[in-house]
Amino acid sequence: MKRKLRILLTLVLLSTSLVGLVACTTQSKKEEQPKTALTTTPTEDMQFLMGTVCTIKIYNKKKDSALKDGFDRIKELADKITVNQKGSEVDKINAQAGIKPVKVSKDVFELCQKAYYYSQNSDDSFDMAIGPITSLWRIGFPDARKPSKKEISTQLPLVDYHQVVLNADKQTVYLKKKGMKLDLGGIAKGFITDQVKQVLQKDGVTSAIIDLGGNVYVLGVSPTNHSNWTVGIQDPKQSRGTAIGSLPEMNKTIVTSGIYERYLKVGKTVYSHLMNPRTGYPFQNNLMGVSIITKNSVDGDALSTATFDKGLEKGFQYIEHKKDTDAIFITKDRKVYITSGIKNKFKLFKDSGYKLAELK
Repeated sequence: MKRKLRILLTLVLLSTSLVGLVACTTQSKKEEQPKTALTTTPTEDMQFLMGTVCTIKIYNKKKDSALKDGFDRIKELADKITVNQKGSEVDKINAQAGIKPVKVSKDVFELCQKAYYYSQNSDDSFDMAIGPITSLWRIGFPDARKPSKKEISTQLPLVDYHQVVLNADKQTVYLKKKGMKLDLGGIAKGFITDQVKQVLQKDGVTSAIIDLGGNVYVLGVSPTNHSNWTVGIQDPKQSRGTAIGSLPEMNKTIVTSGIYERYLKVGKTVYSHLMNPRTGYPFQNNLMGVSIITKNSVDGDALSTATFDKGLEKGFQYIEHKKDTDAIFITKDRKVYITSGIKNKFKLFKDSGYKLAELK
């Protein structure tokens, strides 16, 4: 699985300093929820899975079993989805490219359906069959390199989600051409985040933070005041934990794509891990980071990649036309652009070194 590392969002509970951003104290009547047995000392664990740090914090009392169930679900899904891992269902699909359809689990078929939907509805900014190109570049791995133009031109015709056949009745996935490869890393962590949320809710959890390498979901209310959580938006040029601003949210996911945490430098050129399925090269534009705020993490995951491809102007309009979806754009000239739905919610810190801007 292409480990699509995000610019990590700061999301910590504290009561005294900016190192942790205190939960917002205001909420509308619509957002009000009954007080439950919560604690400010969470049941939590942090594990290195899928090539990234995964953290779950549960603020309901006596929910140790829910924490275990959450991590068990991450491991179960990662084993099915991760490329180049023994027993991976995605590996089996890729191995049978051009040969025969592969029957997969309900989880993997549902993920493939989501990936196909966004491949079809992103104006070619997202392609679930990007595997032949990501396998060439290997950005994020020790053997990362810049492939030759010939290598890219040879593999590029294999990047075509139209050649992916999903059979819902038989629950099979088939890649029509030999050499095709699925790479679901651009959507997998979002899918898993949503699945973990469902597991926690089934176990009676009403207040939690799920953070899978920057795919953040804030469930329910903050235990400090039974209101919104405050999410700190990471400065893409600084170490993790340095926020440029904050956003109060509840029952939402925040997913960020950026160019500074996973890249390959060749000479003076920096290549990000975010690949353009049309060219076979990493995206090149004026963006440094894009954070998507929406209800489902799988949507935020796919949209963050698709939006990054479009650049500031087109990406901004792309998100503005999507229901229940907002975004924060950070450009290389240290300007911050926010979509209309969060215009009165996002707070930029005065000492951040960034400036709020608007499209003309």
